[in-house]
Amino acid sequence: MTLSGQLAGAFADVALKNVTREYPRHIIHLLTAPAADLAPRALHPAFYGSYDWHSAVHMHWLLARILRTHPGLASASKIARTLDAHLSTPALQRELAYFGSPAGRTFERPYGWAWLLELQAELSRLGERRWIESVRPLATLIAARFSTFVSAAPYPIRAGSHGNTAFASVLALDFAHSAQDDSLEQAIRDAARRWYAADRNAPLAYEPSLDDFLSPALIEAVLMREVLGKDEFGAWLHGFLPQDLGPLATPPVIADRSDPKQSHLDGLSLTRAWCYTRLGENYAELAERHLQAALPRVTGGDYVGEHWLASFAALALGDHP
Repeated sequence: MTLSGQLAGAFADVALKNVTREYPRHIIHLLTAPAADLAPRALHPAFYGSYDWHSAVHMHWLLARILRTHPGLASASKIARTLDAHLSTPALQRELAYFGSPAGRTFERPYGWAWLLELQAELSRLGERRWIESVRPLATLIAARFSTFVSAAPYPIRAGSHGNTAFASVLALDFAHSAQDDSLEQAIRDAARRWYAADRNAPLAYEPSLDDFLSPALIEAVLMREVLGKDEFGAWLHGFLPQDLGPLATPPVIADRSDPKQSHLDGLSLTRAWCYTRLGENYAELAERHLQAALPRVTGGDYVGEHWLASFAALALGDHP
């Protein structure tokens, strides 16, 4: 399947509502002194909407993606106006100042960092200079921090949720390619080899966890496909993923989609579909199976899922990263 006009319109409607919805809001903020104003709009005038900062960022990414792939959509002008308002230079300067504060040093590392970089990569593909230039200072800062982080980290984060370093590295590598940031690209390549090159016999029996919206095994394989040459990757994959994928072949069971943790499992189906597609034709049937399991759940459900799932559906259906 591809991102049809009908799906793009539905996803755009969800994203437009999300990026201006201030509450409920989950705040992650390091207090180093008595708090002043912690209202989302005060701290994050660009990314105040949606349930949390990173979801706001990737909902803006979704809007940029849809504007690029479906410029004739009825909501295109509304998308452009929203991006104009949220990705303005003053708003992004305030976001940059936050990242320069004590609270912002490790804020949203690595997941939110990676989505901000992927937003900038998508804006570059879209080609709207005003948004690219507004986001550029923050993207430049985060790219440098990402490079420092992966270069210094002796171990990866293998969780199936926000901390996962393989997923963050895949998105950051896409940015590095679009920005021609050779230093960041090399840092990611070196880290991936250091972290994962010796991995064998992925412990698939332990997937999924209730918190997973990523398969640790599959997203690691996707990153290594980007990092290794074709023959080297083939040999590595043969030693890492068995032919019988066991629990990874079947979409996860979800008992309560109003539970924030269980809602992650719909996202897991979508990211598995994305990973299977990126791993090649041999996995096409598995990609379709997982996509069909989760796609009907992307819109119209509880806010704990609807505030983020459309972004991952677009990844599964799209052409980048």
